[in-house]
Amino acid sequence: MRILLSNDDGYFAPGIEILARSLTGLGQVTVVAPERDRSGASNSLTLDRPLTVRKSANGFLFVNGTPTDCVHLAVTGLLGELPDVVVSGINLGANMGDDTIYSGTVAAATEGYLLGIPSLAISLASKAGRHFETAARIACEMVERFQKTPPGEPMLLNVNVPDVPWDELGVLEVTRLGKRHKAEPVVSSTTPRGETVYWVGAAGNAQDAGPGTDFYAVSASRVSVTPLQMDLTHQQQIATVRGWMGSLK
Repeated sequence: MRILLSNDDGYFAPGIEILARSLTGLGQVTVVAPERDRSGASNSLTLDRPLTVRKSANGFLFVNGTPTDCVHLAVTGLLGELPDVVVSGINLGANMGDDTIYSGTVAAATEGYLLGIPSLAISLASKAGRHFETAARIACEMVERFQKTPPGEPMLLNVNVPDVPWDELGVLEVTRLGKRHKAEPVVSSTTPRGETVYWVGAAGNAQDAGPGTDFYAVSASRVSVTPLQMDLTHQQQIATVRGWMGSLK
């Protein structure tokens, strides 16, 4: 099995090193990851300059671009053969609810999915990073499922794993995305030269976090597995918008 591994924390991040090591027993692992932390890069592609690919001492390939660039380059020409599965992670921090829109981790997996390859994004739902091995073990189980029971169509799965020891982990739960409150206000400060600068505010707390959501599963120490799609059409508003537009040309 050919496994393409990427992330948004950078090729040097502990999560991707642990994941690469864990997946080696399941097939041929190729790592193509950003040269630096690109968290929050979403699905951006670099179109205004050429990209370079270099190899680190441990054999990982790294790109001076976004997570999406990494997977796009790998699948559309960098690799000799197409991967059987794309795995993005292990991200340090959760990617649940609205986070998925901004997440570079999810974006790397999304690019694989858009190119017709089963893909999963895996995140450790904590900033402490105490139990990467738990998330790595879940990733291996998911890849084994792809290997033993290939899905009939490409899947894009967003997996969030509680940061707990394996023995304290609950069952896997198929969930939907929850939703956060709006983000906190921007934080402004002044540079030594008197220029005002701004930091983007922290994400809001979970608002829609009831049973069935990713937030609820992770809070109960269960693994959240959410199937995602890329059709952004708001189907329920098509008739509403038609009526609202009326006879406008």
